[in-house]
Amino acid sequence: MPVDLSLVGREFPAPAPLTITPERVGAFAAAVGHPGTGVPPTFPIVLAFDAMMAFLDAEEIDLHRIVHGEQRFAYARPLAVGDELTATLTVTGLRQIGGADIIATASEITDATGAVVCTGKATLVHGGAS
Repeated sequence: MPVDLSLVGREFPAPAPLTITPERVGAFAAAVGHPGTGVPPTFPIVLAFDAMMAFLDAEEIDLHRIVHGEQRFAYARPLAVGDELTATLTVTGLRQIGGADIIATASEITDATGAVVCTGKATLVHGGAS
């Protein structure tokens, strides 16, 4: 069943804020093989994924039917240990091609003051029910 086109413009917040701790940074850096110091530039995917799961759960879309087509981040400032972040995913576009839903999303990542730290944009390909 195709994803409902009326989803474009709807927002889905992550269920809880996330505080960047040295332990979280260390575990993430080890998992992705990040050799540098500081918070890896792809770290916001942790919170963006929570917002994406809120979207998928709310719309009853199975994660196993999703292929992650693209991901990028645009930063307003670097992330730092101690930042408390929240994320809200917005469905920014939706089209059907060859029986698949191509879902464009933007996840705005903000700090405890409400200032935008970065925006993650992702393309999800939903294969629909088989």
